[in-house]
Amino acid sequence: MKVAFVSSGNSLKTISPIIKAQGDSLTRLGLDVEYIPIEGKGLWGYLKSIPKIRKKIKEIDVDIVHAHFSFSAFAASLAGAKPIVVSLMGWNIEKRLLKLMIKIFNFLFWDACIVKSERMKQSLGIKDVILLPNGVDTDCFKPMVKEVAMRYLGWSEDKTHILWAANPERPIKNFVLAKEAFNIMKKEDMELHFLEDVPHDEMVYYYNASDVVFLTSIAEGSPNVIKEALACNSKVVSTDVGDVSERFQGNPACFLTKHNATDIAEKLKMALDYKGVIETRELVMELDSKIIAEKLISLYKGILSKKKGL
Repeated sequence: MKVAFVSSGNSLKTISPIIKAQGDSLTRLGLDVEYIPIEGKGLWGYLKSIPKIRKKIKEIDVDIVHAHFSFSAFAASLAGAKPIVVSLMGWNIEKRLLKLMIKIFNFLFWDACIVKSERMKQSLGIKDVILLPNGVDTDCFKPMVKEVAMRYLGWSEDKTHILWAANPERPIKNFVLAKEAFNIMKKEDMELHFLEDVPHDEMVYYYNASDVVFLTSIAEGSPNVIKEALACNSKVVSTDVGDVSERFQGNPACFLTKHNATDIAEKLKMALDYKGVIETRELVMELDSKIIAEKLISLYKGILSKKKGL
């Protein structure tokens, strides 16, 4: 089976590591995955990409198209992609106009619509959407000896290391709030780190080297950094966004916070003080990338069978 992934190609002039990881998981199970990156930005950039998408789909002769994010899905649909599966990845489906467009395109064009959290499903209000979070490569993201990870990164073993698991350049991640919370609770021996232009396969060292991982996002779909950190048996603090509360499941090494610097600082202190057994990896094993890939393949096959009248 040949699948074309359509998505933004603006991330470091390539596709998102999250989408590439999903493609790799399908490739390992025998699928042929082609990538059609959209390099334009904004509505006009996506509209200009339509002829290119149409041409590329015909050239590679795919069985099914899988578009990631709403604007990519709109462009692929208008390019005549059929059959088409759409993954809505992020928080922005809350916007009223975008939500209306999603409903219209889902009715007119899409064979399946995937969302990443129950919160997204409820917000969207489309009865037949499929809830399927992105998978986690648990072979890559796994616990390792902390000192080994620290030496790899060159971090001091005499410091307490706090990892804010996002890029400060992205406003939705709310780095201003993260810094405010860190400044409330920091001591001389504490260092704040963040993920800026870090290769995806090196992030495992950051999770394992850190004493606590935290996220202060304003909104999310299903944050992969949280799932990856949990897979590494990290202590995690996060605002209650996306499916974070579902992932935490009341685990004592996981702490939900309000969008409030004082509360976040308090939860960071609680996480640092927690000395119990850390078994967060078990929280995400059901989302292993192979399991998610198998579910995607089953979805693809069901759509293709239906198209063929089988």
